[in-house]
Amino acid sequence: MADRDNPLKVGLVLDSGLDSLDGVQQYVLAIGKWLTLNGHEVHYLVGQTKRTDIANVQSLSRNIKVSFNGNTGTIPLLSNKRKIQKLLAIEQFNILHVQVPHHPWLAQRIILAADPSTAIIGTFHIAPFNWLSMFGNKLLRVWLRPSLKRFDQIVSVSSAAADFASQTFDISTEVLPNVIDYPRFHEAKPLKILLNKDKINILFLGRLVERKGCQLLLEAALIISRRSPRLNFRLLICGTGPLEKRLRSYSKQYNMGKIVQFEGYVSESDKPNYYASSDISVFPSTGGESFGIVLAEAMASGHSVVLAGDNPGYRSVMQEQPNLLFNAKDSTELANKLEYFMTHDQESKAMKKWAAAHAKIYDVNTVGHQLIKIYSRALRNRNVR
Repeated sequence: MADRDNPLKVGLVLDSGLDSLDGVQQYVLAIGKWLTLNGHEVHYLVGQTKRTDIANVQSLSRNIKVSFNGNTGTIPLLSNKRKIQKLLAIEQFNILHVQVPHHPWLAQRIILAADPSTAIIGTFHIAPFNWLSMFGNKLLRVWLRPSLKRFDQIVSVSSAAADFASQTFDISTEVLPNVIDYPRFHEAKPLKILLNKDKINILFLGRLVERKGCQLLLEAALIISRRSPRLNFRLLICGTGPLEKRLRSYSKQYNMGKIVQFEGYVSESDKPNYYASSDISVFPSTGGESFGIVLAEAMASGHSVVLAGDNPGYRSVMQEQPNLLFNAKDSTELANKLEYFMTHDQESKAMKKWAAAHAKIYDVNTVGHQLIKIYSRALRNRNVR
């Protein structure tokens, strides 16, 4: 039912657009690309988007910007029921794969308009950042009750997301992890401009917002530079955001110009090369992470020791290496871990080897085949009803 001889027509449903490349958008695009390469027909049923470089994108609403759960994103305004019904009648999807939690004004309308023969699969993506996100999602569950009954199965991208789904939506979900293109990161080459055998590269890659913790990393770097001035390292800050001015000011205030480089925005095409150029990649997020796709990407490179803030989402990725986690509010603890791996070559090599092997479980080819099994099972169950 779900192979190249009998391809599926899949609608990937996302309330926001495809313009930003946050974790959920990356998931949708990676799954969509893999399904297409494996002979299936994929359509993207999304909110407002400007993307014209992707086939079969259906923009079904206008969206507005909001801040919630420590993130900035968009939510749809009221979508047109007739437009949705017409689209579904024409396309006759086998599968609608919805990114959850979804919005009542777009994804819920798509789900409720779906033909009874269409299987509805959900992927739950978020983990709580604070009490407000917990409370807000409990209220959202009441609003989404009609469409939640229609799902054939919902999976979560991590154990943290699965716990949140249980606590807020009272649904039990299997874990089917987030995805990366493993070969793209594993085969990437270092940037020549950053090659220096005598200098250790420490990488931060992410949005420069409070939750992502770049300030803590700067504080840890300052501690190391003061107590171990002979350590030859540089800190590469890759990303932009509202805290950039403050972080630059901190670096200037403490004369960190020789060890801190602000690289600015890094494109998706350049990202693998930055990971390949890094000896240690650090992600000091304090919370609100359902998975941590950046961890899996950095691990896949095989060039980098990956250190991560100890939050539930990141913990689910690091799994059997809790020694690579740190308190994301303790700059001294982070400084100690950084200095340890900068001065212990054998331990660093062991962690890089572990990371490269472990990240294979997140490869889209591995997860994609598991997803096809879920699609097929849901369709079989629908056909016997």
